[in-house]
Amino acid sequence: MDAGYRDPRARIIYSLRSNGKYQLIVLACAVAGLVYITISRGFNFTSLKALVMALAYVWGLILAIYLMGHGLVALPRNMFRAADIGGTLRRIQSHAPHAHEKLEDAISHTEELEAQVLQLKQRKTGTARDFRDWIDELGDMVSIPDARATMNPGIAEAAAKVPAVITERYLADLSRRLAHARHQRARYIEKWDRIVQGASDAQAILDSKASKKLDFGRPSPTSPILLRYSMLTPYMRYHLHVHIIPAVRIVLGALFSLASIAIVWSEIIRFPAPQLSAVSLTVIHHPSNKNYQIGFGGQVIAAIWICYMCTCALSSVSDVPVWRQRALVRRNTYSESACWYAGQIAKLTVPLSYNFLTFLPQHIHQNTTFYHFLGRLINLTPLGTGFDYFFPIFILLPVCATLFNLYGRIKNVFGFGLMEDDNDEENPSGFGTGGWREGRDLIARDLAGASAGPSGLGLASSPRQSLDHNRAARTEPRLWVPPAERTSSQQTPPSRTLSTRSQRPDIDPEPEEENIFTLFGRRIKNTVDTIDTPKWMQSSPSGTGFKRPKWMGGSAGDESSDGSQRGSGLGKWFGGRPGKGQVRI
Repeated sequence: MDAGYRDPRARIIYSLRSNGKYQLIVLACAVAGLVYITISRGFNFTSLKALVMALAYVWGLILAIYLMGHGLVALPRNMFRAADIGGTLRRIQSHAPHAHEKLEDAISHTEELEAQVLQLKQRKTGTARDFRDWIDELGDMVSIPDARATMNPGIAEAAAKVPAVITERYLADLSRRLAHARHQRARYIEKWDRIVQGASDAQAILDSKASKKLDFGRPSPTSPILLRYSMLTPYMRYHLHVHIIPAVRIVLGALFSLASIAIVWSEIIRFPAPQLSAVSLTVIHHPSNKNYQIGFGGQVIAAIWICYMCTCALSSVSDVPVWRQRALVRRNTYSESACWYAGQIAKLTVPLSYNFLTFLPQHIHQNTTFYHFLGRLINLTPLGTGFDYFFPIFILLPVCATLFNLYGRIKNVFGFGLMEDDNDEENPSGFGTGGWREGRDLIARDLAGASAGPSGLGLASSPRQSLDHNRAARTEPRLWVPPAERTSSQQTPPSRTLSTRSQRPDIDPEPEEENIFTLFGRRIKNTVDTIDTPKWMQSSPSGTGFKRPKWMGGSAGDESSDGSQRGSGLGKWFGGRPGKGQVRI
């Protein structure tokens, strides 16, 4: 799937070459295990089969115990945190800057690769003619316009990286990187949409506490039948999201906490005192009866325990960022990621199921079909038996690491933690620090752009289309205004601002090429011309204000009918003002 080649033979060769190192490591481990089995048990098919199953179980159990230990703490904690609407909004805003930065990087990286494809399409000669069909197929995947590719210097620089000689290997690598970039962009678009939608819903719930009515602003059902039988009125929706859902989350968080404690206790106590296992006591109601058959109720409880253990393990897969940026995206999941997640489900379910069986009394779990299929082969070697009994105790490591946030402490020690500035005096806006204030502003900008209509100025929070449709690009940039300046501008009366601007003379435009003295003089002149005349120097019709003395030509009675001043004073000495177009010498 990641080969990028068009020819099936080339794809198979690339796959074998890429997986060669991994297969050699597996083969070396298999040879070492075969030597161990031959010395200890002798060479036969049963011993070889037991070795393969024991090795697979050991690797699966290591991964399952680590992921399940993380989920046993994270799942109840998320339930308790989700019950606090204000805290949920703050956490969403804290995660918004990092997600927005990832989204911009993904979009930029995709545009750079698409610019290389556009550069290839423009080549009509040379080796590009041999791969014209392949280049046209890549061109169909491009969503960036040609004008933007030429105007953006960063994109143009990336397009200049196209080699002079086009080879099959280069096109395969470009196809593979372009597919990854497009799906990564779809992943972060979907993540950003969820952040914006979650913040908008949380803010709407908080605002509804004053009016007792909740409306998320989403379009109503178009069907008249749904409108007629819709039971969720704004008042009922308010009680549902403000009182009922938080209470349900608190109850579920408490139940999940008890279940997590029971599982951790069962993992620790099953070797020294298996009769005290909490999971075993809920499934086996008569442990002293050797012929006891588990009824329907015990089977349902056992299914619930297994389901909870698998849920804790699988929910941690997306929380641990060590899977080469694989992710599940709604309707846009990459094929390789989907197959990988399916493999993880199959890989984790088997060791977790057998690990659950070890919670039960020995005479019960050894009579199960699952034990005859897998358990007896695991217990055939000392590796499987000892590992199965002693290793689950290490579940305390991921549990304590998640419970006391050791991951965050380690990240902060090595400088990988998020910088959060809570000092309002040094940075009132919080912009640029990666904190919740910057996330709040980014979400507000996106919501403002989404509400602007078709020409919205941002990443709209509407549902995204699939990868077969091009993403609408931003029409123009939006200027971010700091809160302090935004507040001062909002407090200024608009009438006063307009009158002040209308009274100021127009500033002379600066020519492009001027010497330093001319430019300095022009700027001083513009500065002086834009200074408002003080009120005490302005004359008014009522006679108040500043009056020029007679020696400066300020006599009001010397004005002629044409509006020119002919008074005495310095003006008279230097000729005064000309009247009726005459020139005085």
